[in-house]
Amino acid sequence: MDRKALVQRHNVRQQHLDPRSPVSVGNGEFAFTVDLTGLQSFPDDYPVGARDELPPGTLLGTQAQWGWHSVPPPEPYDLAGSTILYDSPRGPVPYVDMVGEIVNDRETETSAAETWLRANSHRLDLGRIGFRWVEDGADHPLTPADIADTEQTLDLWTGTLTSRFTLAGHPVTVTTACHPDRDELGIRVASPALAAGLVLGLDFPYGSEAWHDAADWNHPESHTTSLEGPEVFPDHGEASAWTARRELDNSRYRVVITGQALTVEHTAQHRLRISTASTETTMDVSVAFVSAGDGDCIPRGNNRLTEPARQVTPFAPASSGVGRSPARSVVDASAAYWPAFWSSGGAIELDATDDPRAKELERRIVLSQYLTAINCSGSLPPQETGLVCNSWRGRFHLEMHWWHAAHFAQWNRVELLLPSLRWYSTALETSRQTAKAQGYDGVRWPKQVGPDGRESPSPIGTFLIWQQPHPIHLAELVYRANPRQEVLEEFAEIVFESAAFMASFAHPTSRGFELGPPLIPAQESYGSIRAKVTNPTFELAYWQWGLRTAAAWRERLGLDPVQEWRDVAEGMVPPRVVDGVYTAIDVEPFTIRTDHPSMLCALGVLPQTDLIDPAIMRATLSDVLADWDWGSTWGWDYPVMAMTAARLEDPEAAVDALLLSAGKNTVLPNGHNRQTDSLPLYLPGNGGLLAAVALMAAGWDNGPDRHAPGFPADWTVVWEGLVQAP
Repeated sequence: MDRKALVQRHNVRQQHLDPRSPVSVGNGEFAFTVDLTGLQSFPDDYPVGARDELPPGTLLGTQAQWGWHSVPPPEPYDLAGSTILYDSPRGPVPYVDMVGEIVNDRETETSAAETWLRANSHRLDLGRIGFRWVEDGADHPLTPADIADTEQTLDLWTGTLTSRFTLAGHPVTVTTACHPDRDELGIRVASPALAAGLVLGLDFPYGSEAWHDAADWNHPESHTTSLEGPEVFPDHGEASAWTARRELDNSRYRVVITGQALTVEHTAQHRLRISTASTETTMDVSVAFVSAGDGDCIPRGNNRLTEPARQVTPFAPASSGVGRSPARSVVDASAAYWPAFWSSGGAIELDATDDPRAKELERRIVLSQYLTAINCSGSLPPQETGLVCNSWRGRFHLEMHWWHAAHFAQWNRVELLLPSLRWYSTALETSRQTAKAQGYDGVRWPKQVGPDGRESPSPIGTFLIWQQPHPIHLAELVYRANPRQEVLEEFAEIVFESAAFMASFAHPTSRGFELGPPLIPAQESYGSIRAKVTNPTFELAYWQWGLRTAAAWRERLGLDPVQEWRDVAEGMVPPRVVDGVYTAIDVEPFTIRTDHPSMLCALGVLPQTDLIDPAIMRATLSDVLADWDWGSTWGWDYPVMAMTAARLEDPEAAVDALLLSAGKNTVLPNGHNRQTDSLPLYLPGNGGLLAAVALMAAGWDNGPDRHAPGFPADWTVVWEGLVQAP
């Protein structure tokens, strides 16, 4: 397989400003999202949600896994005021809900405490880097009307972005890259315009409590920016470095700007100007973002428990070679890393297939690998929008972690899954206290959280349970890809504590072991009846499979079995069947035909279990495909249907599902899975696609004995390096 040709035929090329489809460079811990100039010169033209005459797009962000901030609360807030007792088969159980408050005899949607707890801590936008034009000593922003002849290419094989345009009659070429091991950008600008007034501007915002915009430009008095330098390195091409120190309440970080023949000036309260000498026609600059490790900003790589942390030191001339610019050092590092990435792990090639759908599917597969690598492989579980822009204020959803990250193990890149899986160890004690307060054993993993693992008030999130087996599933996938004793020992506590809660949560009845109430299944359409929901189909099967898998881990480690786990796993009640199909839950209304058709996950995401009859699941899949509200679905629902169809040996339906024509199955030129104006990208859709096609190509335990069993027989599917699914 010619992997370079496979990857490069899907390079992202754009000639016109598409506010929905900006591109990013990044490394899993840090990402920088840009417009057609290769920088962030036109932020107002990339709004989330329609603004004036502009179509809705995607914000241009600069984000790092360590970059978090909290607005100081007017008074100390905790979750106690949002806790409500719910009846359960074991008696009253406290849940963090949304209580609200009474104001002028009317109940508001949320209280001040709940609003703050949902919005803090939030992920920061670390700074905006864009072109500006200096005239009469003042610098002015550019607009899209100022540039012409635009052409931009993201070379996936090297992770390098090249942008070309004409400005004031001058040709401009911009090269942008991100260092693979440091939160550092390399920027090279080649243009006569540098001698005529073209400069770089670096602007810093305050932290934002907004749902999706991580930058607040309206409170300059609430943060500080100071500039130090230059520090000169005469033995290395006269490179100089300036340091901008940032303080936002309890969050601190610094930005190191390094280059040759540069001038860096503090031109406004939170703005820096980066320029070259008037005789220069090139600018080479590196911009490194470094956490101070104070307050809400956390040290980079702090969750890598058994691997050394990635390098956090910005450009050091001694490591770059005499005469080599800091920008070139970053570009060269990127050009060395990405070919190694693409040459390792799994690959799927579909280009020789006559079916025209194959080329589009191959494009989605290649771009999804790049996007998940730069957004989902860091030391925290990712937010749904990764490191591009905020959703849910940057807080991540643990029920989505499987969709972001499971494919890394299936594609034999477990090193990209391990950092976020290791995060669960940092949340063990918080999650153990939640389980204990509710009267359960083990740990109850939260839903919507920041790095500290603290739950958010919600009428939905705290009632979900399908995130509970995820760490078991992810750890099992890691072990399948890398079956070593060290894997078992490292993740044993996470697996066993997850299983202990699951066994404790299931309650015995005359029928067997049941789940709930209260609960909300993966299909969140039942939030209003959470106090009576029981036995969702997917969760029943997930409980059985998860407990059996945890038991297998004990056996592999030579430990005694836990009888309770066996009893619960073997005694789970079967899911309800109505009119020959599985329902979502086993109380009325049984199935609401909106949101996720999550009952399909029970034989798709999961392998065959005793609880699921393939014939009934086949009828359930047909029922869903015949009459579901596609407008209410989400991006990972299509991979779910594909995995279910594949395991049911219907490869045509699997491919049809992956490419089903539906609004939330849209994949933009940049590879992102667009959902809505307020959710302009959705990485669970990309990760789910990769999980599905890996299963379809490499097969699954006890599956059909033929090549690429999840693809139609007349497709030419070339694959290598994938790991067979359970």
